[in-house]
Amino acid sequence: MKTNRPEDSHQAALLRLMRDGPRSRAELADLTADSTAPAGSPALPPGAAYPHPAYPDPWPMSRARLNAALNRLVGLGLAETDGLAASRGGRRSGLVRLSRDTRFAGIDIGATSVDVAITDGELRVLGHVSEPCDIRFGPAHVLDRVLVLAGKLKQQGLFTQLQGAGIGVPGPVSFAEGVPVVPPIMPGWDRYPMREIVSQELGCLAMLDNDVNIMALGELHAGPARQVRDFLLVKIGTGIGCGIVVDGKIYRGVSGSAGDIGHIRVDQVGPVCACGNTGCLEAYFSGAALARQALAAARSGASPYLAERLAAAGTLSAEDVAAAAAQGDATAVQLIRDGGRRVGQVLAGLVSFFNPGLVIIAGGVARLGHVLLAEIRSVVYRRSLPLATGNLPIVLSELNGAAGVVGAARLISDHVYSV
Repeated sequence: MKTNRPEDSHQAALLRLMRDGPRSRAELADLTADSTAPAGSPALPPGAAYPHPAYPDPWPMSRARLNAALNRLVGLGLAETDGLAASRGGRRSGLVRLSRDTRFAGIDIGATSVDVAITDGELRVLGHVSEPCDIRFGPAHVLDRVLVLAGKLKQQGLFTQLQGAGIGVPGPVSFAEGVPVVPPIMPGWDRYPMREIVSQELGCLAMLDNDVNIMALGELHAGPARQVRDFLLVKIGTGIGCGIVVDGKIYRGVSGSAGDIGHIRVDQVGPVCACGNTGCLEAYFSGAALARQALAAARSGASPYLAERLAAAGTLSAEDVAAAAAQGDATAVQLIRDGGRRVGQVLAGLVSFFNPGLVIIAGGVARLGHVLLAEIRSVVYRRSLPLATGNLPIVLSELNGAAGVVGAARLISDHVYSV
């Protein structure tokens, strides 16, 4: 397995800047000059040189150092020249971009489905395939489906060699070890060496993280969080989790379990959760919980619409609740509002504590749409401190299910474009 990597922090910084698209040498010089260093970049002490443990940002960068670093990246095959930029009043500057041959795999393993995408170096999705897959069938079965989907994309000519693969799974992950750790809804996955096996099977570097974290990275790269440094992403699906982004980076906590808000207790005597405790948020308003509530409403006659759907299909899901609400079914609307209220109660505490600049609601259950969003907003704005919510947008994800695969590609590209 051979993947070229940047040789120093200057080269790594330039690769990450070019991830947003081709740049002229003059533009890169502006971005890496001392007077325009990114916010928070410390001044380098006299006589010190990068990389420096106390001053990790590779700014300032002289024009000679910049050109030498760019030429070396071209030589390594990580970047390539791309013609001339528009004139800025003098000699036209040469454009440099990431190599057109760079390919990353983004793998988003959910509780009930698997998505695999191939991106270029700028993380544009070149191909994306998915299929239903039950996480409870175990890691061997799920990994087999991942490899089959990756094989389909390879057969389409989207890649011959991958520079890296990012993977998300719906459970707690030891990020340092690349393994799931006691995941409540993933029997047989505890300590399974997912990162190592995917790396071996695909012949490239691999990184593993929680699915909510990779969704947050996807929003950071291509969603409404692009201009926000501190935000929360709340995923409401088969489970409930929260991606925490601080100063543009994922906050994972000491052991990797930060953001597991689905197991915050909202009722002392509530239903039993998959984790074994009672009254967890997830036990009240996850995909499984909503399906259970819909089934009760159909059988009791409280919702004629859901009763008809149950009679026709023999089962109910969160999608059926969404369809019922869209038809004006009062019981379905109330189920969504009740769930949104409980999510809002937990989120209000998080907002007062963390003071984010943005909250994004994502996941399958989030497709319940604006009835859910309105209830969450109402509770958060009413219960959180006014100083924390005065300019706080709470929005639905705009990435239409692609946040996970884009974020997984971002995860591995962060690793490849580092030293």
